[in-house]
Amino acid sequence: MEDEYNVTVDPACLQDPPLAIDVVKDLDVFGICLYAMLTFMSSMCLLLYLEQCVYIYRKLPYPKKTTIMWINGAAPAIATMSCFGMWIPRAVIFTDMVSNCYFAVVVYKMLVLLIEEFGGTAAFLQRYSKETFRINVGPCCCCCPCLPRVPLTRRMIFWMKVGALQYAILKTALSILSIILWCNGNFDPSDLEVTSPSIWINPIVGVLTITSLWPVAIMFMNTNNKLRSIRMVPKYAMYQLVLVLSQLQTSIINILALNGTIPCSPPFSSQARGAMLSQQMMICEMFIIVLVTRFFYRRTYSPLPPDEQEDNLQNHQTCLQDARPKQVV
Repeated sequence: MEDEYNVTVDPACLQDPPLAIDVVKDLDVFGICLYAMLTFMSSMCLLLYLEQCVYIYRKLPYPKKTTIMWINGAAPAIATMSCFGMWIPRAVIFTDMVSNCYFAVVVYKMLVLLIEEFGGTAAFLQRYSKETFRINVGPCCCCCPCLPRVPLTRRMIFWMKVGALQYAILKTALSILSIILWCNGNFDPSDLEVTSPSIWINPIVGVLTITSLWPVAIMFMNTNNKLRSIRMVPKYAMYQLVLVLSQLQTSIINILALNGTIPCSPPFSSQARGAMLSQQMMICEMFIIVLVTRFFYRRTYSPLPPDEQEDNLQNHQTCLQDARPKQVV
C-alpha cells in the first residue's frame, strides 16, 4: 500500500514556466525547425498585414478604411503575440491580455463596419426606418422565438454600439486588474478556490463577451441579405472563426492542462506545456486566416445602391421573368 503513494514527480512539473534562454537551450533539431517555421509564419502575417494596410489606405475612403484596418489586424496581432508567448513562456499572461483586448475592440469595429457599408448611421436609418429587426439571435436569445421584432431607431443603434463597446472597455480594465493582482501574487488562473480572484473575473468576462456579441449578431442577421454583393458573409465567418479559435480553443486547452490531461514535459509543467501548444496552434491558424481574409478585403467594391434602386431592379427582373414566353409541353 505504501508503494502506491510513493509516486515520484519531476520537480520541473511543479515549477514556474522556464525562462526564454532555457527554452532555447532545450531545443533539439526538430524544435529549432519548428520554432523557426512558426516565427517565419508570424512574421509573414505581420508583413502581409502591413502591405494590406497600405492598399486599404490608398483605395478606400475614410472612415471605412480605419475600421477595416482594425478588423484585419486581429489575426496578425494574435499571431505576433503568440510568437512572443512561444519564445517567452513566462510572458503568456501578458501576450494573452494584449490579444484579447485587441479582439475586444474588433468586436465593436465589426458592428461599425456593418453600418458603414450602408453609408453611415444616417443612411442606415433612412434605409431601415420602416423595417423591424429580429432580435432572437445568438448567442443570447437564439432559443427565444417568441421575442417580438423591434423597430429600428437611432436609440436602438446607440444601445447596440454601447453593448459592443462595453466589452472593449471593461475587458481591458479587467485584464489590467488581473495583471496587477498577478504581479502581487494574488491572481492564479489555476486557482479555482472561492477566494481566488480568477474564479470571479473569468465568469464576468464571459458574460461581457456574450453581451457584446449579441448586438453584432443582430445587425448581421438582419442585413446580410443586402450585403452579399460585397462578400460580407465570408468576412463575418472569418471574424467568428478568429473568435472561436482565440477564445474557445484556448479555454479548452487550459482546462485540459489544469486537469492534467496534457502531461508535463520538463522544463514545461502541464499548464506551461498547454499554453505552449496553444500558442503554436494559434500561429498556424492565424496564418491561414490572414491569407483567406486578404482575398476578401484586398479589393474594392461598388457602393451599395439606394433602397429604391434595389426595389426597382428586383421588380424589373421579375417583370422580365414573367414576360418570357412559356414553353408548351
